[in-house]
Amino acid sequence: MLHLMRDILGITDELNKSLQKKEQDIANAMLLVEVAKRRLQMLRDDGWDALINKVSTFCIKYNILLPNFDEPYVNSGRSRRKPTDYTVLHHNRVEVFCKIIDWQLQELDDRFNEVTTDLLHEVTCLNPVDSFSSFNIRKIMRMAKLYPDDFDEFSMNALENQLATYIIDVRDMDERFSNLNGLCDLSRKLVETKKNLNFPLVFRLVKFTLLLLVATASVERAFSAMKFIKNALENRMNDELLSGCLVPYVEKDVFINISNDTIVKTFQEMKPRRVRL
Repeated sequence: MLHLMRDILGITDELNKSLQKKEQDIANAMLLVEVAKRRLQMLRDDGWDALINKVSTFCIKYNILLPNFDEPYVNSGRSRRKPTDYTVLHHNRVEVFCKIIDWQLQELDDRFNEVTTDLLHEVTCLNPVDSFSSFNIRKIMRMAKLYPDDFDEFSMNALENQLATYIIDVRDMDERFSNLNGLCDLSRKLVETKKNLNFPLVFRLVKFTLLLLVATASVERAFSAMKFIKNALENRMNDELLSGCLVPYVEKDVFINISNDTIVKTFQEMKPRRVRL
């Protein structure tokens, strides 16, 4: 089980690190999702023999007793007089090895289904890397339809025209947009050059894209933090207290950078009142 766990965590390690970043390169993150799915499927189809050889070598090295895979499997919660109707090999390969990998694949499919994957691929169309090589008006228009409160029918027609003008401007005409490394650089450059005023609908989409990337990572980090804060001993805390605890935990980098002088100054500015008991 431990060897299998190490193999699975190794397969998904790069993907997990990428998804925990506040500012994500979605194009590479989605590729890592597909890579993780493919490697997990390869492990399920062809990885059993390699795992058994690795476990056998480990057990022989440390004088650990190897199980006999041909014996009937006995559940630890049942009497040994009532063995199951399948072998130790079947239990370890089907009930453990295959089932755990299937759970991992199902988790990836649930989190990154077809709709979510399409949305994240549409987000990459605004990425300025490699001279806007991923730019695709059709996909960007499809993403804009997901924001009906901000893009009505009139705005959609105007957005399509703006996108056609925008891509010629920033890709072919203005050299200041030639060496951008991501959406953050694009957003800053649009403001610096005041092109956000020329292309307000495109700039609005860029802002929505940045919010989506940060919000996705923040939600993942917040749910991970909840496991530490709202545990079995503190499961009755209300939403206000939980929110107050999550903010400093999730954004601890901000609080760590606060100097002691700032804390002392803050307390000095506070005017505590004397309370007569």
